[in-house]
Order: sequence, then C-alpha cells, then structure tokens
Amino acid sequence: MPADRRDRPTPTPRRRRRRGLWLAGTLSVALLATSGIGRAVVSGVGDSIGRVDVFGGLTHRPADDAALNFLLVGTDDREGVPKQVLQSLHAGGESCHCTDTIMLVHLSATGDRASVVSIPRDSYVDIPAHLNPATGKQVPAGMGKINAAYGMGGPPLTVATVEQATGLHIDHYLQLNFLSFVSTVDALGGVPVCSSKPLHDPKSGLDLPAGTTTLDGAEALKYVRARYVDPTADLGRMQRQQKFVAQVVQQATSSGTLLNPVRLQSVAAAVLKSVKADEGLSGKDLLALAARLKDLRPSSASFATVPLADLNHVVPRWGSTVLWDRTRAAALFTALREDRPLTAPPAPAASGAAPSGAAVSVPPGQIRVQVLNGAGVAGLAGKADGELRAAGFGTTGVALNAPGQDTAARTVLRYDPRWDQSVRTLAAALPGARLVPVAGLGGTMQVVLGRDFTAVRPVAAPSPTAGAPASAGTDAAAPIAANRGDSVICH
Repeated sequence: MPADRRDRPTPTPRRRRRRGLWLAGTLSVALLATSGIGRAVVSGVGDSIGRVDVFGGLTHRPADDAALNFLLVGTDDREGVPKQVLQSLHAGGESCHCTDTIMLVHLSATGDRASVVSIPRDSYVDIPAHLNPATGKQVPAGMGKINAAYGMGGPPLTVATVEQATGLHIDHYLQLNFLSFVSTVDALGGVPVCSSKPLHDPKSGLDLPAGTTTLDGAEALKYVRARYVDPTADLGRMQRQQKFVAQVVQQATSSGTLLNPVRLQSVAAAVLKSVKADEGLSGKDLLALAARLKDLRPSSASFATVPLADLNHVVPRWGSTVLWDRTRAAALFTALREDRPLTAPPAPAASGAAPSGAAVSVPPGQIRVQVLNGAGVAGLAGKADGELRAAGFGTTGVALNAPGQDTAARTVLRYDPRWDQSVRTLAAALPGARLVPVAGLGGTMQVVLGRDFTAVRPVAAPSPTAGAPASAGTDAAAPIAANRGDSVICH
C-alpha cells in the first residue's frame, strides 16, 4: 500500500459505506441525468417506497461493519390484489400475517460479491422480548417460529429476531408482497427457469414442463411459492427461490437493465409499487445500489440455506419446526460477519487426484437418519451414527437395535418413496446398501446395518465450499455448503 494512503486515518465502517454509496450514486444519477429523466427517476423512486419504522427502539444490536446486509422478506399480504387475480394465482386463502420468505442479502464491502442466505420460515429460534402491538403489553422473550415474529411485533421484531439468531447487523429492510413480485418479473420481460423434470403443484397452480421456460410474473409467483412438487417441501422451495434470484441477476445484468435509464425506471417503478422499506433507504441509495450491482454476475453471487439438524422438531403449540445445526450455522454467519466469500472459485482437479467425496444432489444436512443395528455387533450402530453425523447427516444421535433375532448380512436403507432424491445421498455414503421403499415412513430414513458395514463414505455437497480456516492454533471452520450463482442458472 502506498505510504501516503497508509498514513491516512482509517474511515469508520459507516463512513466507508456511505462514501461508497455516494460515489456510486453520483455515477448513477449522472448517467440518468444524461437521458433527460434523471430528476423524475430520483424523486419518483423515493416517493414510491412505502416506509416502515424498522430500527427505532432496537437495542443490543450486533456491531456494524463496512458491508451491507439487507433483510428481504416476502409476505403473503393480499392487500390491494383483486380477488379474481388471487384466485388465478391460487392464493385466495386468508393471509397468515407472517413472513412467507426470509432472505439475508450480504453485499461485500468491496461491492464485487453478494451472498444470499435463505432462512427456513419454520426455524425454531429465540424471539426477543417485545411489546404486543395490539395490547401494548410487554411480552417476555421465548422460543418460536421465526416467521411468527412479524405477526407478533411487525418488521422491528423480525429484524431483532434475525439479528439475535445470526449475529449480523441488518442495515436495510425490504418487504415484498404478491403485487411487487409479479410486477417486477413482468417489468424484466419475464425470467427463464429450468428443470430436469416436469414440476406440477396443484396447490400453487404450477404446471411446468421439463426444460427451460420463460415465466411471466404470475407463473413465476407460482414457481417460487410451490411446496408440493417434491417431498423436500420448504427446503425444495427455498432452493427454487435461490435459483430464481440467480436468474433475476442474470436477466437484469445481461439485458443491460441497470445501465439503461429507461428500463431501470420501468423496473424500479414496478418493484417499488408495493414494496415497503426502512426509512433510511432513500431513492438515491437505491440508485446507488443499482450502480454498485451493475458489474455483478451470477458467478460472483453465492446462495446458501441455514444448515439444519432436525427437519421435524415437534413443539407443543408450534407444531413441526426445524432446528439449525448450530456449528455449521455459526460457521456460515461468521463468514458473513468477516465478509468472506461463501464459495471458492472453481479450480481444475489435479490429474489423477481422488475425489473428496461422492457428488450428490441433496445436501446431507437436509436428510434425517435413524441408525439401527441389524448386524449383532456391539457398538456398531453408535459408530455408524457418529460417522454419518460427521459426514453432515442429521442423525437422531440415538442408536437402536433392529427388531428381530436374526442378524442381517447386508445393510438396508428404508425410505419413504417421496424422498427418492434424498435417499441417493444416503446411498452414496453407504455404497452397496440395498434400498427398500416404505410408503408412509416419513421424513426420517432408517439405516439397518448389516454385517457388510465397514465405514461411511464422505459425500460432497452439491456446491463448492469455502469454509476458510479459523485463526492460527484452532481447528478449521465447519464447511459451508453454498452454490455459486453460475452453477444454478439455466445454461
């Protein structure tokens, strides 16, 4: 670093970010001004945004830094949407007054990377103490589903809950509903999505053929809301949402939308028609953000989902919830706090090098496993349970003996046929095992160990990992399963 720069005082994170936004905003506004519509865009953007008091009254917040963290939530708010339109979207039911989708969007301090993390809406987390907006009475802190925080205390409690669970400082809040989503996709001229197999969900109305299809706003809404196209339910839905976001980035950057003042104005007007944002996010800030993202490509964006340890943690009053894998979730959020990339750049495999693990399509962390000892060998089930958990699977941690007196020669994997993709990951970890479909078994697969079992084979998550080592003298950080955007878009 040159001496004259090294000797200058280091600006605070807030000043660095504001200065970066201001510089980017200056370029963006200058570009728009040359088109003759600059003033209209700048003023119109700011005036169009619905404002929400998000951060007022929040205390004990995580430390701020030079990166930008957006909390993007999608609600099932149907206000202002005609009844016939809701029916056509298969969204005619009652609003749950909750967050249907929760995403953290992390923009690096250098502006050249973005990380998008999906937070399962049924995550069972601590909800901070808050005032009941209806009664004005204080509600003590307690556990609950993360998506319920919105109904219990609105956007401020949603932000407080996410900050407490992740340790990340949220800089801005954006809330979208059905109308804003549909309008945005239509303003972009549609967004292409691709699938290796037909996707059909009668509840959302999705009926998508195999291959690549360009969806308009209404069809895109069905695509990102569908929960019943496969047994992965909400997890599969989050993966489709991430793919869709990557496609939106591809569409916006490849079409030149962020550099075309007329198109930018059209898209901005559509996005902001029914969007709500925190009071500190100005129209100039949004235009600055557009300028900051103009060079972003899917390859510089990473997508991840909070790692899970239990996909069906039943709690009285709350029903079925999901529990985070604390170790892996902590590694993920630490990487974001330290502004590290979640995915490593692709590297050519060394000639003749053995693969680190069998490649799979469903990450082990999304698979729940119960191990049963059918081999008659003392301690074998405990050994297998430990090795499966070390490989990333969500095991029960309780090893049991298989029913019956006879010992089995071959390991058997019992699974519900609805989980036919997930069982392939488990089979990759236990090569040679026999697969036995059991209708109605549910989401927890059973591994009945036979005398052929020796060890669990490592499996590779369906994405690059970038868990950088921790500081010297400590163990390496837990691996982070994330996808680069260029690996999930249509090619």
